[in-house]
Amino acid sequence: MLENIIEIFILSLIQGVSEFLPISSSSHLIIISTLYEFKSSSLLIDISLHLGSLFAILFFYKTDIFNFKSNKKFISLIFFGSIPLIIFGFIVYITGLIELLRDVKIIAWTTISFGILLYFADKNKLELSMNKELPIKSILIIGLFQILSLIPGVSRAGIVITGARFLKYNRTDSAKISFLLSIPALCGASVLSLNDILKQNVEFNYLVILAIVLSFFFSFITVKFFLEFIKKFSLNIFVVYRIALGLVLLFLVY
Repeated sequence: MLENIIEIFILSLIQGVSEFLPISSSSHLIIISTLYEFKSSSLLIDISLHLGSLFAILFFYKTDIFNFKSNKKFISLIFFGSIPLIIFGFIVYITGLIELLRDVKIIAWTTISFGILLYFADKNKLELSMNKELPIKSILIIGLFQILSLIPGVSRAGIVITGARFLKYNRTDSAKISFLLSIPALCGASVLSLNDILKQNVEFNYLVILAIVLSFFFSFITVKFFLEFIKKFSLNIFVVYRIALGLVLLFLVY
């Protein structure tokens, strides 16, 4: 029982942190799974972890999301910005193309290369505010960037922030755009996993609730920390971290 709780704690920590920071969750899961085989990991736990993150972001931005009259631009962002990912994500899912990309070497190189891309995007000095300028064109361009997150190792948060920074949005707004666009992404991941679960005989237990609660906690703390961090610092530390992480993966496979 204690071993299961520790495993859920670690998985929730990885989910909560890697979902919202511009780092790669795939890279972390590969390294952790290389060191230790999780017995508690399952499709149901995976859904629970995603739900915890989803609830955290909905709670964090509840005023922006549910105040429809005064925040129509955020609803437009979530809707139009997610269209490209939904379309291409469905194609990748039904064709099984994603499995061809789940190679450790590919994940290592994408972790490094997209980290470097983030560096150049973050060097942008001209900064726009999404409260003043967030046209549909910019939303769709960011949505196209998000398609790249279907490639393991890219990082959905990382590529959305990269796209927003290239479009000259400030760091705080770039992060907010990434967080809001995570809502449909998390919903989609949960729905696709749920479809697989319905084909199996799965039992619900206390680990499911624990995974949701811990994932919610770590996700909420990560979002809050990251927003405070980027008010004072650049994204360079995440660039260095991604390069180091990618090198560790390359060391493991060569």
